[in-house]
Amino acid sequence: MGFFDKLKAGLEKTRKSFTEKIEQLVVGYASIDDEFLEDLEAVLLSADVGVATTVKLMAEIRKGIKEKLINTPEDLKPFLRDKISGMLIDQDQVALVPHEPPIVVLVVGVNGVGKTTTIGKLANYYSENKKKVLVAAADTFRAAAIDQLEIWGQRTGTEVIKHAEGSDPAAVAFDAVQAAKARKADIVIIDTAGRLHTKSNLMEELKKINRVIGKEIPDAPHETLLVLDATTGQNAINQAKIFGDVVKLSGVVLTKLDGTAKGGVVIAIKNELGLPVKWVGVGEGVNDLRPFDAGEFADALFTDK
Repeated sequence: MGFFDKLKAGLEKTRKSFTEKIEQLVVGYASIDDEFLEDLEAVLLSADVGVATTVKLMAEIRKGIKEKLINTPEDLKPFLRDKISGMLIDQDQVALVPHEPPIVVLVVGVNGVGKTTTIGKLANYYSENKKKVLVAAADTFRAAAIDQLEIWGQRTGTEVIKHAEGSDPAAVAFDAVQAAKARKADIVIIDTAGRLHTKSNLMEELKKINRVIGKEIPDAPHETLLVLDATTGQNAINQAKIFGDVVKLSGVVLTKLDGTAKGGVVIAIKNELGLPVKWVGVGEGVNDLRPFDAGEFADALFTDK
């Protein structure tokens, strides 16, 4: 099964709560009236696209009706697909910013979203694309995170830079960028703690890591990716806002898209936060994390089985 087919299968629950409900509306109404638009608004809200995004889409739909781009309920589905695809396309969508190697990728996110697994899959993706990758186990507060990264390192043939549990995370990050330069690595991916005692604690830890690696490699980190769990829907938006206050994010990795009816959160992340979704995960397999493609997402969301 190719990735598009996996994406399509992974979006089945979202499609049932979103596209299929729109289809039911189309069948149930002979013409577009106020009642039709109210029901459509309810469908959008139920798919976790968020209030702000729903308001924006409804405004586009009313504009489309006024301009005769939507004349019947049947015109709605292709119109929505184009609008959603357009909302998601971003000039910063590229999975990795071009930069002189080693490119430093900092990965943040709360515990339980699949952060460490995501790092393993990212390392695998770049290794398969002939890049030399190093991984830094800088989530030193959770022994399981270090062990988990080591397992992924063995699985993907990636070197893992680590210290003992409880070590200074910035020291691990420092050693990792030093090793990346010495070994002429293309990419170094740095894991970080998912939870510290307070928000200010988390902020200081991430600032310290940024400061240390920035001294070693100018402009590093070149990417700061936030890992979010799609199954949490609008709660993922709240997490993004909190991390966005702490650190400058360059994009989002959305995991577990295959296990939720809340796939509309992809649209909300882009529209409400202005952050591009750069990667999506649609399964447990090592190859089930891929760069996000807005057109593919819209096609998979609106394509029938």
